[in-house]
Amino acid sequence: MNIKQIVLASRPKGIPQITNFRSEQIELPAIKTGEVLLKPIYFSVDPYMRGRMNDSKSYVQAFKLDQPIEGSALATVVESMSDLFQPGDIVLGMLLWRESIVASDKILQKVDATQQPLSYYLSVLGMTGITAYIGLMHICKPLAGETVVISGAGGAVGIVAGQIAKIQGCRVVGITGSEEKLRLIVGKYGFDEGINYKTTSYMNKAIDTICTDGVDVYFDNVGGQISDAVISNLNVQARVAICGQISLYNSTEIPMGPRIQQTLLTNNVMMQGFIVGNYKSEFPEAIQHLTQWVKEGKLDFTETIYEGFDQLPIAFIGLFAGENIGKMIVKV
Repeated sequence: MNIKQIVLASRPKGIPQITNFRSEQIELPAIKTGEVLLKPIYFSVDPYMRGRMNDSKSYVQAFKLDQPIEGSALATVVESMSDLFQPGDIVLGMLLWRESIVASDKILQKVDATQQPLSYYLSVLGMTGITAYIGLMHICKPLAGETVVISGAGGAVGIVAGQIAKIQGCRVVGITGSEEKLRLIVGKYGFDEGINYKTTSYMNKAIDTICTDGVDVYFDNVGGQISDAVISNLNVQARVAICGQISLYNSTEIPMGPRIQQTLLTNNVMMQGFIVGNYKSEFPEAIQHLTQWVKEGKLDFTETIYEGFDQLPIAFIGLFAGENIGKMIVKV
């Protein structure tokens, strides 16, 4: 079978460009025992994938040059030589950017396509929602009445984290980069206040003005100057979960920012970075609560869906221009 795949053609310097990707035709091998032939339905594109494009040590293996990109995806089983899956099953896994995929049954998980919109298994009921839940509930542990600030609030994880904080009875302030996203997080997702950092000259002052009682919890999705401003407004015994640093992913030099150790020390602040894959024992709890909140109408979600296999690189690059509202997904 002759199919198309998208490979990493070169390693980006700064923001990824379309020239860092290459589309090519290959002959797909026949499936073997313990494998299935898959037709992808949805691919997820995520900011962490930018780090995998660098040839450097990290918590996940770097993509190899001239080899296909891989990411979380949902697919239909077309043929099976596995006792675990039958043709027609819908599966979730880390899959190569190919129009058709031969995959081991060991990397796949069957999903129920009848209960929720299928794409939710890549977003609010998938790693996106689990990440928000773990970072907020297991690291920040918000209490009713506290002030929670979410950066990247109009993105996939930020939207969920803000709503979970509201469910916990907190006052929630979201920081985002457009008036459209600002209206969305306040009007649709119930955030109490919002700040558009692109139209705000003095972030420290803006946060101080809106967070009149200071900041008790900070869910950090972006890093950089936005996080510097939030950290300067932290209360005593505040908690900070470092989920992402998208403002720094394309930096070609190591940026110098405020030295925050004294602030953390004098205010007795807990700051913790986390990789959600290290919390697998907590996944069932997270999925249970997320599913319940979705069914009860307490947790809503938005997805930005590009259509067409060839749109994968374009959608990925769009992440760094803030073109997504909620989860960025490509429908094949």
